[in-house]
Amino acid sequence: MNDLEKTFGLDKLPPPVDRDARTLTDGGPVVDDHRELKPNGQQKGYVVLSQAERAKGFVRPVRHSYIHEKCGTLTRMGQALAETYARDPEFYSGTFCCRCQGHFPVGPEGEFTWDGTNEKVGS
Repeated sequence: MNDLEKTFGLDKLPPPVDRDARTLTDGGPVVDDHRELKPNGQQKGYVVLSQAERAKGFVRPVRHSYIHEKCGTLTRMGQALAETYARDPEFYSGTFCCRCQGHFPVGPEGEFTWDGTNEKVGS
């Protein structure tokens, strides 16, 4: 690390994300049928970065709730999902709305903002 990188705080950034270090939210392996939908519209299982990968540090705050801009509803998520977004904000292409009971896009053109902010989920 050179002096210029230290000046701009690059020596404090977590290491690059290993997107292959994945599990389901319960810590189990990623299985083929994890995307099957339950009656409430949620998937059977959700992929997250492994606990070891999340422990390497975050590039965004850990946030647990977001607003669906289409219906105005707040949805909360568990710790592993919240930490995965904080470690790798672009890990997911969509997320769930508890009122609409479906998955919708995230990112700069997505349908969700973090609760209490104007920041788009997934960007």
